[in-house]
Amino acid sequence: MDTDKIILGIDPGTSVMGYGLVAVSKGKTEMINMGVIRLNKLDSHEERLSRIFSRVSGIISEFGPHQMAIEAPFYGKNVQSMLKLGKAQGVAIAAALNANIPYFEYAPRRIKQSITGKGGASKEQVAAMLKNILNIKELPKDLDATDGLAAALCHHYSTRGLNSQNKTYSGWSAFVKQQEKRIIQK
Repeated sequence: MDTDKIILGIDPGTSVMGYGLVAVSKGKTEMINMGVIRLNKLDSHEERLSRIFSRVSGIISEFGPHQMAIEAPFYGKNVQSMLKLGKAQGVAIAAALNANIPYFEYAPRRIKQSITGKGGASKEQVAAMLKNILNIKELPKDLDATDGLAAALCHHYSTRGLNSQNKTYSGWSAFVKQQEKRIIQK
């Protein structure tokens, strides 16, 4: 594929961080890679942050993305968990900035909406839609990887003017009709 741009998507986490890369060429998207960075076996939060920086830097070095999209942390019941997640997100952003790659932040609901048409979609629904959109043969066991891929694809759609925050649909059929170019016919 003659690539116009490569987008790295990150689903930040302190136990498991998901990532995915898409290549865009002449308006068509193709998955390059996706995976997870396992952090749960590291003893300290500092070790986890260091691993995030080195692994994200390594992914950037290996695949050469032009842009990075990252899921914004959302407020949960545990403030300490949210702060740790924010630090993990910040370290991933620092790795991108260190490589002079611009980053873009998207709310979890916006990412899900751009992929499935429903902001409250489950991880499984997002993964199933990505499987169809990107013609993925087999989904990974850990859906944090597909969440990272979803962030990258959300950014691509957003920069193309699709799924802007002001766009509304009268129902599922209206959403599908507006997305005909994204649907793969078998």
